Amino acid sequence: MTGDKGLFSQDNRQKDLMVAENKLEKLKSERQDLEARARYLRTDNLSKDLLEERARVILGFGEANEYVIRDQIDKSANS
Repeated sequence: MTGDKGLFSQDNRQKDLMVAENKLEKLKSERQDLEARARYLRTDNLSKDLLEERARVILGFGEANEYVIRDQIDKSANS
């Protein structure tokens, strides 16, 4: 009845399971987004807009009529 696998710890396991399932759904969604972006960066299906956007983020460039406001450093931008 007690311990990690006991009856009383079932609520904790359910909460942990819900947290893990939510994290999994978020990661699946993020992966789908990254796969779609990668698909548009392949040479056979190159999106010039996406390529330009990535180059600007990585190199830190902008147009003369644009304002760039950076809130925090995006570590995933360089990968």
